[in-house]
Amino acid sequence: MAQGNNDDSRIQKDVSEDNHTLLVKMAQQLEKSRIQEYTQLLHRPWRLIWLNILSGTARGVGIAIGFTFFAATIIYFLQVLGALNLPIIGDYIADIVRIVQRQLELDY
Repeated sequence: MAQGNNDDSRIQKDVSEDNHTLLVKMAQQLEKSRIQEYTQLLHRPWRLIWLNILSGTARGVGIAIGFTFFAATIIYFLQVLGALNLPIIGDYIADIVRIVQRQLELDY
């Protein structure tokens, strides 16, 4: 009988240690997820709005700068290709230029 009680207490101790280890890991994961900062942010709506405005503005400026760089690069390569007087590509670029000029001449 005494052997059975020792086995039960050892099993309970192992389970308790496993639970403690699991609980510590969960606490560490919650700390990593910064859930406390998130809940504080939800309780301060004006700060949340301000942060969203700032992040939206930063994204918009980043997209504008990126698109400008991309468009400038494309235009540069089209100019280089146009200067080479390649038959097919040159005609295509000339068509694009004519279309843009017609659009600029139209009165709205």
